Amino acid sequence: MQKRDELDVQVKAVKALEAAVRDNSELIEMGDAEGDADVVKEAEQALHEALKEARSAQVETLLSGEADANDAYLEIHSGAGGTESQDWANILLRMYTRWAERRKFKIEVMEMHDGEEAGIKSATIKISGHNAYGWLKTESGVHRLVRISPYDSAARRHTSFSSAWVYPVVDDTINIEISESDLKVDTYRSSGAGGQHVNTTDSAIRITHIPSGIIVACQAERSQHKNRATAMAMLKARLYEAEMQKREEAANAESAAKTDVGWGHQIRSYVLQPYQMVKDLRTGHETSNTSAVLDGDLDDFMEASLAAKVTGYADRVADAD
Repeated sequence: MQKRDELDVQVKAVKALEAAVRDNSELIEMGDAEGDADVVKEAEQALHEALKEARSAQVETLLSGEADANDAYLEIHSGAGGTESQDWANILLRMYTRWAERRKFKIEVMEMHDGEEAGIKSATIKISGHNAYGWLKTESGVHRLVRISPYDSAARRHTSFSSAWVYPVVDDTINIEISESDLKVDTYRSSGAGGQHVNTTDSAIRITHIPSGIIVACQAERSQHKNRATAMAMLKARLYEAEMQKREEAANAESAAKTDVGWGHQIRSYVLQPYQMVKDLRTGHETSNTSAVLDGDLDDFMEASLAAKVTGYADRVADAD
Protein backbone atom coordinates (compact mmCIF):
# COMPACT_ATOMS: atom_id res chain seq x y z
CA MET A 1 0.00 0.00 0.00
CA GLN A 2 2.87 2.37 0.76
CA LYS A 3 4.40 1.73 -2.66
CA ARG A 4 1.00 2.18 -4.30
CA ASP A 5 0.52 5.54 -2.56
CA GLU A 6 3.98 6.69 -3.70
CA LEU A 7 3.21 5.77 -7.32
CA ASP A 8 -0.19 7.44 -7.10
CA VAL A 9 1.44 10.71 -5.98
CA GLN A 10 3.94 10.52 -8.86
CA VAL A 11 1.26 9.84 -11.49
CA LYS A 12 -0.89 12.71 -10.23
CA ALA A 13 2.12 15.05 -10.33
CA VAL A 14 2.84 14.17 -13.97
CA LYS A 15 -0.81 14.64 -14.97
CA ALA A 16 -0.92 18.00 -13.19
CA LEU A 17 2.19 19.15 -15.07
CA GLU A 18 0.74 17.98 -18.39
CA ALA A 19 -2.46 19.92 -17.70
CA ALA A 20 -0.52 23.05 -16.70
CA VAL A 21 1.53 22.97 -19.93
CA ARG A 22 -1.53 22.33 -22.09
CA ASP A 23 -3.80 24.93 -20.49
CA ASN A 24 -1.22 27.71 -20.31
CA SER A 25 0.00 27.09 -23.85
CA GLU A 26 -3.59 27.56 -25.03
CA LEU A 27 -3.88 30.74 -22.96
CA ILE A 28 -0.75 32.15 -24.61
CA GLU A 29 -2.18 31.44 -28.07
CA MET A 30 -5.47 33.11 -27.12
CA GLY A 31 -3.69 36.07 -25.58
CA ASP A 32 -1.54 36.55 -28.68
CA ALA A 33 -4.59 36.35 -30.94
CA GLU A 34 -6.52 38.89 -28.86
CA GLY A 35 -3.54 41.12 -28.09
CA ASP A 36 -3.93 40.61 -24.32
CA ALA A 37 -0.38 40.99 -22.98
CA ASP A 38 -1.43 40.47 -19.34
CA VAL A 39 -2.87 37.03 -20.09
CA VAL A 40 0.27 36.05 -21.99
CA LYS A 41 2.53 37.23 -19.16
CA GLU A 42 0.51 35.37 -16.52
CA ALA A 43 0.49 32.14 -18.57
CA GLU A 44 4.24 32.39 -19.23
CA GLN A 45 4.85 32.76 -15.49
CA ALA A 46 2.72 29.69 -14.82
CA LEU A 47 4.74 27.73 -17.41
CA HIS A 48 7.92 28.91 -15.74
CA GLU A 49 6.68 27.52 -12.40
CA ALA A 50 5.65 24.26 -14.08
CA LEU A 51 9.14 23.94 -15.56
CA LYS A 52 10.69 24.33 -12.12
CA GLU A 53 8.36 21.67 -10.72
CA ALA A 54 9.19 19.35 -13.63
CA ARG A 55 12.92 19.70 -13.04
CA SER A 56 12.47 19.07 -9.33
CA ALA A 57 10.48 15.93 -10.20
CA GLN A 58 13.23 14.95 -12.64
CA VAL A 59 15.77 15.06 -9.82
CA GLU A 60 13.49 12.92 -7.66
CA THR A 61 13.86 10.13 -10.23
CA LEU A 62 17.48 9.96 -9.05
CA LEU A 63 16.25 9.00 -5.58
CA SER A 64 16.20 5.26 -6.12
CA GLY A 65 18.41 4.16 -3.21
CA GLU A 66 17.27 1.56 -0.73
CA ALA A 67 16.37 4.12 1.94
CA ASP A 68 15.83 7.27 -0.16
CA ALA A 69 12.05 7.24 0.36
CA ASN A 70 12.42 7.00 4.15
CA ASP A 71 12.18 9.69 6.80
CA ALA A 72 15.46 11.14 8.05
CA TYR A 73 17.27 12.07 11.23
CA LEU A 74 19.29 15.29 11.07
CA GLU A 75 22.02 16.05 13.62
CA ILE A 76 23.58 19.51 13.98
CA HIS A 77 26.78 20.02 15.99
CA SER A 78 28.57 23.30 16.66
CA GLY A 79 32.30 23.43 16.04
CA ALA A 80 35.05 25.07 18.04
CA GLY A 81 34.48 28.74 18.72
CA GLY A 82 32.01 28.93 21.59
CA THR A 83 29.03 31.26 21.25
CA GLU A 84 29.76 32.19 17.64
CA SER A 85 29.72 28.59 16.35
CA GLN A 86 26.77 27.69 18.58
CA ASP A 87 24.78 30.54 17.05
CA TRP A 88 25.77 29.28 13.58
CA ALA A 89 24.57 25.77 14.53
CA ASN A 90 21.22 27.27 15.52
CA ILE A 91 21.01 29.13 12.19
CA LEU A 92 21.70 25.86 10.35
CA LEU A 93 18.99 24.10 12.34
CA ARG A 94 16.50 26.85 11.44
CA MET A 95 17.57 26.66 7.76
CA TYR A 96 16.81 22.95 7.52
CA THR A 97 13.61 23.34 9.55
CA ARG A 98 12.40 26.02 7.12
CA TRP A 99 13.34 23.79 4.17
CA ALA A 100 11.29 20.94 5.64
CA GLU A 101 8.33 23.26 6.29
CA ARG A 102 8.41 24.41 2.66
CA ARG A 103 7.94 20.78 1.65
CA LYS A 104 5.25 20.28 4.30
CA PHE A 105 7.37 17.65 6.05
CA LYS A 106 6.75 16.85 9.71
CA ILE A 107 9.49 17.91 12.15
CA GLU A 108 10.08 16.39 15.58
CA VAL A 109 12.84 17.38 18.01
CA MET A 110 14.62 14.30 19.40
CA GLU A 111 17.15 16.07 21.61
CA MET A 112 18.72 19.50 21.95
CA HIS A 113 21.52 21.01 24.02
CA ASP A 114 21.44 24.81 24.28
CA GLY A 115 24.57 26.95 24.27
CA GLU A 116 25.62 28.86 27.38
CA GLU A 117 24.88 32.32 25.94
CA ALA A 118 23.11 31.73 22.64
CA GLY A 119 22.53 29.12 19.98
CA ILE A 120 22.87 25.37 20.43
CA LYS A 121 25.69 22.95 21.07
CA SER A 122 23.87 20.14 19.30
CA ALA A 123 20.43 19.03 18.20
CA THR A 124 18.78 16.03 16.57
CA ILE A 125 15.50 16.32 14.70
CA LYS A 126 13.42 13.80 12.80
CA ILE A 127 12.11 14.95 9.42
CA SER A 128 9.21 12.87 8.12
CA GLY A 129 8.00 12.96 4.53
CA HIS A 130 8.30 11.18 1.20
CA ASN A 131 11.95 11.09 0.05
CA ALA A 132 13.08 13.10 3.09
CA TYR A 133 16.32 11.12 3.38
CA GLY A 134 16.85 11.06 -0.37
CA TRP A 135 16.80 14.86 -0.53
CA LEU A 136 18.86 15.43 2.60
CA LYS A 137 21.50 12.72 2.25
CA THR A 138 24.03 14.93 0.46
CA GLU A 139 23.86 17.58 3.20
CA SER A 140 26.18 15.68 5.57
CA GLY A 141 29.41 17.53 6.19
CA VAL A 142 30.94 20.71 7.58
CA HIS A 143 29.29 24.07 6.86
CA ARG A 144 31.42 27.25 7.06
CA LEU A 145 30.10 30.72 7.88
CA VAL A 146 31.95 34.03 7.38
CA ARG A 147 30.29 37.14 8.85
CA ILE A 148 30.65 40.13 11.15
CA SER A 149 30.01 38.59 14.54
CA PRO A 150 27.06 40.06 16.48
CA TYR A 151 28.87 38.90 19.64
CA ASP A 152 32.07 40.86 18.94
CA SER A 153 32.00 44.42 20.29
CA ALA A 154 34.80 45.31 17.87
CA ALA A 155 32.63 44.20 14.91
CA ARG A 156 35.34 41.96 13.51
CA ARG A 157 34.81 39.30 10.85
CA HIS A 158 34.62 35.74 12.17
CA THR A 159 34.70 32.31 10.54
CA SER A 160 32.59 29.61 12.20
CA PHE A 161 32.12 25.92 11.51
CA SER A 162 29.20 23.62 12.30
CA SER A 163 28.45 20.15 11.03
CA ALA A 164 25.34 18.40 9.78
CA TRP A 165 24.86 14.65 9.73
CA VAL A 166 21.92 12.94 8.01
CA TYR A 167 20.88 9.31 8.30
CA PRO A 168 17.67 7.46 7.35
CA VAL A 169 14.94 6.23 9.63
CA VAL A 170 15.25 2.47 9.27
CA ASP A 171 11.91 0.72 8.75
CA ASP A 172 10.95 -2.97 8.78
CA THR A 173 12.22 -3.49 5.24
CA ILE A 174 15.83 -3.06 6.43
CA ASN A 175 17.07 -5.58 9.00
CA ILE A 176 19.69 -4.35 11.47
CA GLU A 177 20.81 -6.76 14.21
CA ILE A 178 22.22 -5.30 17.44
CA SER A 179 23.53 -7.34 20.38
CA GLU A 180 22.62 -6.03 23.83
CA SER A 181 26.14 -6.89 25.00
CA ASP A 182 27.49 -4.28 22.55
CA LEU A 183 25.47 -1.47 24.18
CA LYS A 184 26.23 0.92 27.03
CA VAL A 185 23.05 2.64 28.22
CA ASP A 186 23.09 5.81 30.35
CA THR A 187 20.15 7.71 31.78
CA TYR A 188 20.11 11.41 32.64
CA ARG A 189 17.67 14.19 33.36
CA SER A 190 16.15 15.90 30.33
CA SER A 191 16.89 19.58 29.88
CA GLY A 192 13.97 21.90 29.28
CA ALA A 193 12.38 25.28 29.79
CA GLY A 194 11.51 24.63 33.42
CA GLY A 195 8.15 25.26 35.10
CA GLN A 196 5.54 22.72 34.17
CA HIS A 197 7.86 21.31 31.52
CA VAL A 198 10.69 20.41 33.89
CA ASN A 199 11.48 16.71 34.08
CA THR A 200 12.20 15.49 37.60
CA THR A 201 13.18 11.93 36.62
CA ASP A 202 16.13 10.52 34.70
CA SER A 203 14.05 9.72 31.63
CA ALA A 204 16.51 10.79 28.93
CA ILE A 205 18.51 7.97 27.33
CA ARG A 206 22.01 7.89 25.86
CA ILE A 207 23.10 4.69 24.10
CA THR A 208 26.70 3.96 23.09
CA HIS A 209 27.35 1.22 20.53
CA ILE A 210 30.73 -0.01 21.78
CA PRO A 211 32.08 -1.69 18.59
CA SER A 212 31.45 1.36 16.37
CA GLY A 213 31.66 4.13 18.98
CA ILE A 214 28.34 5.56 17.73
CA ILE A 215 26.39 7.50 20.39
CA VAL A 216 22.71 8.42 20.18
CA ALA A 217 20.47 10.21 22.67
CA CYS A 218 16.78 10.95 23.05
CA GLN A 219 14.91 13.14 25.53
CA ALA A 220 11.75 13.84 23.55
CA GLU A 221 9.44 11.78 25.77
CA ARG A 222 8.79 11.76 29.53
CA SER A 223 8.85 7.97 29.48
CA GLN A 224 12.28 6.33 29.73
CA HIS A 225 10.95 3.31 27.80
CA LYS A 226 9.75 5.48 24.91
CA ASN A 227 13.04 7.36 24.81
CA ARG A 228 14.95 4.07 24.78
CA ALA A 229 12.85 2.73 21.89
CA THR A 230 13.42 5.93 19.92
CA ALA A 231 17.15 5.90 20.70
CA MET A 232 17.40 2.28 19.50
CA ALA A 233 15.67 3.27 16.25
CA MET A 234 18.16 6.10 15.86
CA LEU A 235 21.07 3.73 16.54
CA LYS A 236 19.85 1.32 13.86
CA ALA A 237 19.64 4.22 11.45
CA ARG A 238 23.19 5.36 12.30
CA LEU A 239 24.57 1.83 11.85
CA TYR A 240 22.80 1.52 8.51
CA GLU A 241 24.19 4.87 7.34
CA ALA A 242 27.69 3.90 8.50
CA GLU A 243 27.49 0.76 6.37
CA MET A 244 26.28 2.79 3.39
CA GLN A 245 29.20 5.19 3.87
CA LYS A 246 31.65 2.27 3.83
CA ARG A 247 30.17 1.02 0.58
CA GLU A 248 30.29 4.50 -0.95
CA GLU A 249 33.91 5.01 0.09
CA ALA A 250 34.81 1.69 -1.51
CA ALA A 251 33.04 2.74 -4.71
CA ASN A 252 34.71 6.16 -4.65
CA ALA A 253 38.12 4.53 -4.37
CA GLU A 254 37.45 2.82 -7.68
CA SER A 255 36.15 5.95 -9.40
CA ALA A 256 37.94 9.26 -8.90
CA ALA A 257 35.04 11.02 -10.65
CA LYS A 258 32.78 10.39 -7.69
CA THR A 259 32.36 13.25 -5.24
CA ASP A 260 33.49 12.55 -1.68
CA VAL A 261 30.80 13.73 0.70
CA GLY A 262 32.03 11.86 3.74
CA TRP A 263 31.61 13.09 7.29
CA GLY A 264 34.20 15.65 8.35
CA HIS A 265 34.57 17.27 4.94
CA GLN A 266 33.64 20.90 4.32
CA ILE A 267 30.84 20.93 1.76
CA ARG A 268 29.48 24.48 1.67
CA SER A 269 30.61 28.01 2.42
CA TYR A 270 28.24 30.80 3.49
CA VAL A 271 29.88 34.23 3.17
CA LEU A 272 27.92 37.24 4.49
CA GLN A 273 30.84 39.68 4.73
CA PRO A 274 32.57 41.34 2.84
CA TYR A 275 30.27 40.06 0.05
CA GLN A 276 27.17 37.85 -0.16
CA MET A 277 27.74 34.34 -1.49
CA VAL A 278 26.77 30.75 -0.73
CA LYS A 279 28.89 28.23 -2.64
CA ASP A 280 28.86 24.44 -2.68
CA LEU A 281 32.46 23.30 -2.78
CA ARG A 282 31.60 19.93 -4.38
CA THR A 283 29.52 21.05 -7.35
CA GLY A 284 30.53 24.70 -7.72
CA HIS A 285 26.89 25.79 -7.57
CA GLU A 286 26.58 29.23 -5.96
CA THR A 287 24.17 32.09 -5.34
CA SER A 288 24.37 35.62 -3.97
CA ASN A 289 20.88 35.36 -2.44
CA THR A 290 22.16 34.33 0.99
CA SER A 291 19.00 35.35 2.88
CA ALA A 292 16.87 32.98 0.78
CA VAL A 293 19.25 30.07 1.35
CA LEU A 294 19.37 30.64 5.12
CA ASP A 295 15.56 30.76 5.02
CA GLY A 296 15.44 27.24 3.61
CA ASP A 297 15.72 27.72 -0.17
CA LEU A 298 18.08 24.75 -0.63
CA ASP A 299 16.53 22.84 -3.53
CA ASP A 300 19.01 24.05 -6.17
CA PHE A 301 21.98 23.03 -4.02
CA MET A 302 20.41 19.64 -3.26
CA GLU A 303 19.56 19.02 -6.91
CA ALA A 304 23.14 19.76 -7.98
CA SER A 305 24.58 17.49 -5.28
CA LEU A 306 22.18 14.66 -6.07
CA ALA A 307 22.96 14.85 -9.78
CA ALA A 308 26.68 14.80 -9.01
CA LYS A 309 26.31 11.94 -6.53
CA VAL A 310 24.31 9.72 -8.87
CA THR A 311 25.93 10.49 -12.22
CA GLY A 312 29.46 11.30 -11.16
CA TYR A 313 29.29 14.72 -12.80
CA ALA A 314 29.17 18.06 -11.03
CA ASP A 315 26.79 19.61 -13.55
CA ARG A 316 23.56 20.73 -11.93
CA VAL A 317 20.18 20.38 -13.58
CA ALA A 318 19.75 23.29 -16.00
CA ASP A 319 18.32 26.39 -14.38
CA ALA A 320 14.66 27.06 -15.06
CA ASP A 321 15.60 30.30 -16.77
